[in-house]
Amino acid sequence: MKLFNRTTNSADVGAQMEKVAARYLQRAGLRIEAHNYHCRQGEIDLIARDGDTLVFVEVRFRKDKRFGGAGATVDTRKQRKLLASADRYLQEHRLDCPCRFDVIAIDGSADNINWITNAFGA
Repeated sequence: MKLFNRTTNSADVGAQMEKVAARYLQRAGLRIEAHNYHCRQGEIDLIARDGDTLVFVEVRFRKDKRFGGAGATVDTRKQRKLLASADRYLQEHRLDCPCRFDVIAIDGSADNINWITNAFGA
């Protein structure tokens, strides 16, 4: 599946990959509750429900693996921002439920998805 051409910008590709990831998770039985949640602490690409568990999802795409795969780009700094953003989301919505952080890593094409559950913890 061709996803982009020379005139496609990275924001457009990112939006496309988030849609691909959302469909993938929905087919796996998760219910998407939010797309692109923004707060002062940062941004969360997708927020979903997996049964009683709230799942905060970071979507990463890399055109090729020459400099490492997409999953490897969720470094400690990014994890801290996701943790802070998730904490803010839980406070805003007054939620007290089990949570986890997943990464959807897409390398090369939308057909090459790696879903990393519990990618890191709080």
